[in-house]
Order: sequence, then structure tokens, then C-alpha cells
Amino acid sequence: MTSTRPDIAFVVEKLSRYASNPSKFHCHAIRQVLKYLKKTQDYGISYSCYPSVIERYLDASWITNKEDYTSKLGWVYLLGGGVVSWASKKQTCITDSTMAAEFVAVASKEEECLRNLLLEVPLWPKPISPLSMHCDSKSTLSKVYSHVYNGKSRHIGLRHAYVHQLIIDGVVTVDFVQSNENLADPLTKGLARDLVLKTSRGMGLKPISLITSNETST
Repeated sequence: MTSTRPDIAFVVEKLSRYASNPSKFHCHAIRQVLKYLKKTQDYGISYSCYPSVIERYLDASWITNKEDYTSKLGWVYLLGGGVVSWASKKQTCITDSTMAAEFVAVASKEEECLRNLLLEVPLWPKPISPLSMHCDSKSTLSKVYSHVYNGKSRHIGLRHAYVHQLIIDGVVTVDFVQSNENLADPLTKGLARDLVLKTSRGMGLKPISLITSNETST
């Protein structure tokens, strides 16, 4: 889950909360995950030379955990057509709306780390292109490009200032993507099988046989 299989990140994170005291329902879910892995054990992540820009898909589900009222956060970073970093976890702060939950997902410092890593690669073309960030919330998108934050939550205000400065400095760009095209969607909620397979292909996750055949043809 942490190295090669982003498609099971959501369910593994969910089930790991009950590792010390699993119920029959959780044991059944684990068996389903193992069956899925057995059928897709030949899957691997493929990469190409295009696109050479870092892409980030992000998503958040507001108050998915009724125990502590936290939201679910998920993101995917792609480079060269394949996923290089991903996460599915609870947000560390409580938000009061879906827009705020999405905004917390936007304000991550990992894109700066990845960008700095590429700056240290001698053969990587310079200057580094801005990181392309994809969000499926239009209200969050309008808030990102707003010059003034008029909300009352201080932690959201700090994130607004941080993201807005990244946009001004040309480090990131933020654009809208439809929910059914958001590759981070399966990291925040359970989806139907066809949607999981669709987003997995979008992350560059495919059978090894297809990867090797494509390399042979090129």
C-alpha cells in the first residue's frame, strides 16, 4: 500500500484502525482485499517521459468519522504518467464545511519537497514547470484565487495565505476537474469496481504484461 499499490490505500487505512480488535465484518473485508490483491498481483506502476510536470489530484470527504468529527483527506502526485506519492488519512484539524475540508487538502507542503527534489536532479530540464493541482470543488477553487480570506477560522486563513503565495510565486497552479476524473477520489471513499479500475489506470497502475509489451513496441 505504501510503495506500489495506491488503489488499496483507502481500505487499508480504514481497516488498520481496528487492527487491535477486529470484528467479523472487518475480517470479511480483509479477505475481500486479499482476493482483490490475488487477482491483481501482477499490477505495477508504469512511467513515461510525458508529462514532465508534477500533477497533483486532491480530494476530501467532510466529517466521514463520526467518532471525532474529522474529515478524510486524499491526494495523488503524478510524474511522467505514473504515481510517485499518495496518501489516504484523517485530517488533523476539524473543519466546518466541505469547502474548508477541501481547502486543507489543497494546502500541503509536499509539492515543495517534490519540486526541490527535481531541482537537485542534474538532467531534469530547468526551470521547473509549476505544479499542476487538480481540485473537484469550484468553491474551493474560487477561494484559492481570492486575494482576501474573509473566514473566521485562523488555521484556514493561514493555509489560504500559504497557497495564494505559491500561486503568485509560480510554484503551483490550481484548476478544476470533474469528480469522475479525480484520481484522488478512491482515496477518500469507497467506489464501485469500474471506477477503481479507471482511477488505477489513470495513476499508471496496470498489469506488468501490458507495461513490458508497451516498452517492446516503443
